[in-house]
Amino acid sequence: MKITFLNLFILSLASFRLTRLFVYDKITEFIRAPFFDELKEENEDGEMEVYYLPKKSGVRRFFGELLSCYWCTGIWTAAIIVGLFYLFPGFSTPVILILAVAGIGAMLELIVQHFLGI
Repeated sequence: MKITFLNLFILSLASFRLTRLFVYDKITEFIRAPFFDELKEENEDGEMEVYYLPKKSGVRRFFGELLSCYWCTGIWTAAIIVGLFYLFPGFSTPVILILAVAGIGAMLELIVQHFLGI
């Protein structure tokens, strides 16, 4: 299996973006919802804070624990990205490229927010 540095870079960016999509992004909240219990608490300023705790037992707990861990989810998304890249290159290449470009966009946005103090 020969892989170029460019392929590794693109696959890494795609895995980064897919991981963030599953773990953090609002658009995939419906995927995470069945695996978490929502705990609401009022903070000292009187504002409500929401915490998501993995379900207590079974398969839902396993996936809740997985989705609450960026590193754990990252291993699985990397396996999916690399597997698709090698098994279905014609189908997966555009998807991987889109995820990689979105990953770069996310990083650039973080840099801009940092320098603007947002």
